[in-house]
Amino acid sequence: MKIKYTKLDFSLHKVAFTRLTCDKVIYLLGLLFAFCGELLQHVVSTGCRSLDKLLEGGFPSNSLSLVYGEAETGKSSLAVQCAVNTARMGYKTILIDSDGTFSTRRLLQIAYYDSEKVSPLITLVKPTTFEEQALAIDHLDTYITKTVSLVIVDTITSLYRVELGDAKKTFTLNRELHRQVAALAQIAKTHKIAALIISQVRSVLTQTYLTEEPVATRVLKFWSDIVLNLKHTSRPHIIKTILEKHPNRKRPASCYFSIESNGIRDYKR
Repeated sequence: MKIKYTKLDFSLHKVAFTRLTCDKVIYLLGLLFAFCGELLQHVVSTGCRSLDKLLEGGFPSNSLSLVYGEAETGKSSLAVQCAVNTARMGYKTILIDSDGTFSTRRLLQIAYYDSEKVSPLITLVKPTTFEEQALAIDHLDTYITKTVSLVIVDTITSLYRVELGDAKKTFTLNRELHRQVAALAQIAKTHKIAALIISQVRSVLTQTYLTEEPVATRVLKFWSDIVLNLKHTSRPHIIKTILEKHPNRKRPASCYFSIESNGIRDYKR
């Protein structure tokens, strides 16, 4: 039995078919990019794969995240890197530099190939007193638009520590810090953005060992949805990251990263 093959002539429909296909492809790609953009807007990538994996994609919007650790553990570099990644997605960051240590040089190192594009999307606020920090946080609602995706305070406790005094003043400062952190948590949820606060640490002597915890730990951890603890290791520039709190994780988890000249990078053992 012979099977007869019929040669079909598509020549008359070729142009129309091509146009129809291209239109559909462009339409579908538009939907895909819009969907991906919406997804990416829900998390702020750290730019470090192992850290993003630990955080299930990055720092989420609608949430307040706390990063604390000793000096030279990459806290500020991580904050700047998040701002750079936010800018690369076309969104703005408001960075409140309460510590007065924001480094333009570090920004240029991290955004080494697109600093001219990134820099205009980062708004820097530099309070010099705890009262000025309060004003900066209280006025965030005025400056947050649909193009703002991230607010950073680095560090939330530096100006607070400078003004600590007697018991009465300390009580007043603690109450004000509580109000500021609560306001940041509310702003993150109201505007559906990510809020990231950086904190210094203090040493605490327990019955068995010496440990570090964030300054004003009860206030900061109470309001934070995510808590990251950065720790030095025996290897220079290799940092252990402990995820102490996450809405989707019941137990602490950890990873390692390396502090490089161009930012926070995966640690390859």
